Amino acid sequence: MKMIVGLGNLGREYSRTRHNIGFICMDALADKYDLTFTQDGAHHAFVATWWYEGEKVLLVKPTTFMNDSGRAVRPLMDYYHLDLADVLVVHDDMDMTLGKLRLKAKGYAGGHNGIRSIASHLNTHEFNRLKFGISHPKHSKQAVIDYVLGKFGPDEEDALQMGVNKAVQVFEDFATGDDMATLMNRFN
Repeated sequence: MKMIVGLGNLGREYSRTRHNIGFICMDALADKYDLTFTQDGAHHAFVATWWYEGEKVLLVKPTTFMNDSGRAVRPLMDYYHLDLADVLVVHDDMDMTLGKLRLKAKGYAGGHNGIRSIASHLNTHEFNRLKFGISHPKHSKQAVIDYVLGKFGPDEEDALQMGVNKAVQVFEDFATGDDMATLMNRFN
């Protein structure tokens, strides 16, 4: 069994924002395979079950808000007896251009509070991540918080969609059992 966690915030005001790229990727995968998320209140998440080439994969959107994502991830891992190698966390990264993806098997939070929360709850920084570039507002006077909570503009749609499509390919390959070293060689 595998688990893919998309980070984001619940609520209409956060829908399609840069910080919600994890939710956007989870929704794209669910749309492609006609999956439905249902609320799992005991584990503070919306969860969809995806069977892909014989592998059961949980798709998870935490309901804890970004900064407390670990409160959903750790209990789900414990409940399903998942190893760290069987979990992939998808999150936004301002230090990469929009749509660029980078897989990592470990690393520090780099200022990302959702990753910091997961590392704290797991007691390790060694868990799989798919970083999704959202670009940085360096050419703008817009504050970082306003930028990450801002919605993608029409001029960003092509790069966004290309990145989401590539993320879905990563999820498919992860589900088939490819290890992180193989995935990093293929997609980074």
